[in-house]
Amino acid sequence: MSNATNLQSLRQQDATAVVSPGFGSLQSFELMQRAAKLLSSSTLVPAAYRAVTEKMNKFGEVEKRIENPNALANAVVALNMAQRMGADPLMVMQNLYIVEGRPSWSSQWIIAAINGCGRFSPLRFDITVLGEKEVERTEVYWENKLRQTRTVKVKVIDKVCVAWAIEKETGERIESPKVSIEMAVKEGWYTKNGSKWQTMDEVMLRYRTASFFGKLYAPELLMGLQTVEEMHDVIDVADVQGNASGGYSVTTDELSQQANQTAPEPDKKGTQSPPPAEAMPMDVDPRTGEVIGKDEADHSPDELGLQDALAAIKEGDLVVAQDIARGLSETDRAIVNQAIENKRTTRRRPAAGLDLE
Repeated sequence: MSNATNLQSLRQQDATAVVSPGFGSLQSFELMQRAAKLLSSSTLVPAAYRAVTEKMNKFGEVEKRIENPNALANAVVALNMAQRMGADPLMVMQNLYIVEGRPSWSSQWIIAAINGCGRFSPLRFDITVLGEKEVERTEVYWENKLRQTRTVKVKVIDKVCVAWAIEKETGERIESPKVSIEMAVKEGWYTKNGSKWQTMDEVMLRYRTASFFGKLYAPELLMGLQTVEEMHDVIDVADVQGNASGGYSVTTDELSQQANQTAPEPDKKGTQSPPPAEAMPMDVDPRTGEVIGKDEADHSPDELGLQDALAAIKEGDLVVAQDIARGLSETDRAIVNQAIENKRTTRRRPAAGLDLE
C-alpha cells in the first residue's frame, strides 16, 4: 500500500510539473512548437512568420493563398529569442528585421529596451552644433577589376551627439561614445545613396548613439545584434580569401560597381592574364557582399529588393510588398509605402466613364 501511494504521488507531481518553452527537453520543445504554430496562424505577425500568405488581385480580393514552409521554424527562433530576453514574442517579431540574411533590431526597440530594463533612467541625448566643416574621406572603388582609392571632400554642418542616462544603482551619469557628422562622412554612412544622414541627421545621430550605449552598458538586451540602420550602412566581409590579409570592409555601393565591370581582356596569345593581387575576390557576391560557395560563384542568388516590391504592388499583392519593404532601406521603404497607398487609393476610385450623379 505504501509503495502504491508513493508511485501515485510521484505521478501526480510529474503531471503537475511546470514546463516552459525551450530546447532543454522534449516537453519544452513540443510546447514551443505548439506556441509557434499558434502564432504562425495569426494575421498580426509579419509575413515571414505566417504559415499562409494571401495574394490579392487589383480589386483587393484574395486571389490565392501561398504556404510558407519556413514559418514554423522562424516562429520558433523568435520565441526562443523572446524567452531569453524576457520580452513579448509578438514585440520581438514586429521589431526583428532581416538585412542581407542577418537579423537586426529597429533603433526604436533598442531605446525602448534600455528605458524599460529598470537599470537606467530614460535615455537622453545631447546634441552640439559645431558649424560648417569640410571633411575628407578616402573611399574605395573598383575600375577594371582593380581596387582603387580616391579622396573626396564633403561640406557638412558638423554636429556631435551623446546618449546618456543615470545608473539607478550608483547614481552615476553614463555616456555613450560621441558620434558626429564628421564620423558619419569618414565611415561612409553619410555619402551612401539614399542615406538618411543627409536629410535626418539628428535622428540618425540619436539612433546610432543609442545603439552604442546599448552595446556598451546593456549588451544582454541586444543579444549581439546590430540595428537595422547599421546593417544598411556597412556590410563586413571577413577572411574572404582565407589568407593572412584579414578581410574586407565594404559597402553595397562599392560592390555594385564591381558587378558592372567587364572581364579581363585576353593577351595577344589568346590567353587571359591572371587577375591582379588586389582584384575583387570572386567568391563574394558583388551585390550583397556575402561569401558564397564555389558551386555558387557562377550564379549569385537573387535578393528581394525594391523592384520586387513594386512588382508585387503592380500585381496587387500588397502583403508580400509590405514584407519585402521591411528589409529595405528607409528611402526604398518610403517609396514602397507610397506606392501601396497610391494602389489603395486607385482601388477606391470609381471606374472611368461611370456617371455617379
